[in-house]
Amino acid sequence: MQSILVVDDEPNYQIVLSELLKDEGYEVFTADSAIDALPLVHNTDLDLVLTDMKMPGMDGIEFLQKVKEFNRELPVILITAYAEVERAVEAMHLGAFTYLAKPFSNQQLLASANKAIEHYGLVRELRRLREEASPRTGFSGMIGKSPSMQMVYQLIEKVAPTSSSVLITGESGTGKELVARAIHARSKRKDAPFISVNCAALSEHLLESELFGHEKGAFTDAVTMRKGRFELADTGTLFLDEIGEMAPRLQAKLLRVLQEKTFERVGGNQSMQADVRILAATNKELRDEIERGSFREDLYYRLNVIHIHLTPLRERTDDIPPLVTHFIEKSGKSLGKKLDISLDALRLLVSLPWEGNVRELENTIERAAILCENNTITPEDVQPEGNMLPSSHQWSESLELNQFIPEHLTLPEILNGIEERLVREALEDADEIQARAAEKLGITKSLLQYKMKKYNLQRKKR
Repeated sequence: MQSILVVDDEPNYQIVLSELLKDEGYEVFTADSAIDALPLVHNTDLDLVLTDMKMPGMDGIEFLQKVKEFNRELPVILITAYAEVERAVEAMHLGAFTYLAKPFSNQQLLASANKAIEHYGLVRELRRLREEASPRTGFSGMIGKSPSMQMVYQLIEKVAPTSSSVLITGESGTGKELVARAIHARSKRKDAPFISVNCAALSEHLLESELFGHEKGAFTDAVTMRKGRFELADTGTLFLDEIGEMAPRLQAKLLRVLQEKTFERVGGNQSMQADVRILAATNKELRDEIERGSFREDLYYRLNVIHIHLTPLRERTDDIPPLVTHFIEKSGKSLGKKLDISLDALRLLVSLPWEGNVRELENTIERAAILCENNTITPEDVQPEGNMLPSSHQWSESLELNQFIPEHLTLPEILNGIEERLVREALEDADEIQARAAEKLGITKSLLQYKMKKYNLQRKKR
C-alpha cells in the first residue's frame, strides 16, 4: 500500500483530502504544520508528500527544501492559490514534482498523485537494478569476481547469521574492515551498532579506556564517567582492527570478556555485561607472534573460530579492471568529470605489484583523475612514484650485459633469474629473518613473502 503525507493547517481541507485519498486505497498520514510533518518524513516510508504552500511558521517551499535534503527522490506536490503560482513555479525549480492551483478537481488531484507515485516507484526500481548490476554492491562495496573473492563472499554468507567470532587476515589495504561490515550487515545484529577500534592507533592505557570505558577520577584526565566501546556495541558488533598490536595485558582482559561476557570499567569495580560479537583483523601472522610470546594462544583460538583470508591484489589481477572502473567512476563523480582510461594505462595497472593493495590502487586512480589531461588516464598518470625517480638506472649504463647473460634468454627469464638470486642471497645474509631481508632489498615484508612464494623459496626454521 502506497503512503501519502498530507500537510495542511486547515483541518477541514486536510480531512477532505485524506478521505479522498483513503477511498482510493492509499495509506494517509496527516500533519497540521511543516514542523509536525518533518518527523513523519524522517521516520515513515512515504511515497508522496502533498503540502499546502501557505502555512504559518515554515511555508511549503521551505518544507520542500527540508524534504529534499532528507530524500532527494521523494516526490512533493504543492497546493497553491492562483495568486501564488509564481512561487509554485519557483518550487518546481527546487525539486517539486508538480503543483495544483486551487480550485482543482478530485480527478486532477488523483491523477497527479498517481503519476508522482508511479514515477517514484520507477526511480527506486532503477536504483535497485543499478545496485544489483554493480559488482557485489551487497557486500558493503566489495568488488571482485576472482575465485578467491568468491570464496570470501561464500564464507561471509555462511558465517554472518551466526554469533561466532571471526578472524580476518590479509595485508594492509586488502579490505578487512569491508569484510567485517559485510558480516555485520547480514547478521541478526544488523540493526544494532557496528563499532570499530584500531588497536594500533592507541597506546595501551588509552586503548583500555576506549574498549572498557572508565569511571570518573580513574586517571588524571578522567573528569567524567565514559562508556567504552563494549558498552556502546551492546547487542551489536565490535570490530577490533590490527588485533596483533594489542598489549598482552589487554589480551588477557579481552579473553575474559569473550569467556565470561563481563568486564569492569577502568577504575571501577562494578561488573558490566555486554552482548557483543567480536570480529578481529590483523595483517600479522599470529602464529609467529604466538611463538615469539607476544600473542596469547588461548585468545587466538577464541578469535579464530572462523578464519577469512583476503588474498593480495597482485594475486588476483582479474579483479583490477573492475576495481579501476569503480574508482574512476567514484573519482569522476567527485571531480565532476567524465573520466576514461587508456588500454596501455590499464595494462600497466594490472602488471604492478600493489604492495598497498586496493587502498593503494584507489589512491593511484584518485591522483591520476586529478592530474590527467583531456579526462583520459594514461600510463604516465599512473606511474608508481618509485619509477619516476631520476637516474635510478644510471648504475647499469656501464655494465656489459652480454658478458653475463646468455643470448637465448627472454627478458622475463633474465629478470626472474636475477630477482630470485637476490632474494635468496638477502635471506641468507639476514639469517632468514624476513623483515631484515626485506629492508636490505628495499621492499616490504609482504612483497618479499610474495616473491618467496613465486620462486618457491621455503621458509627455513631458525
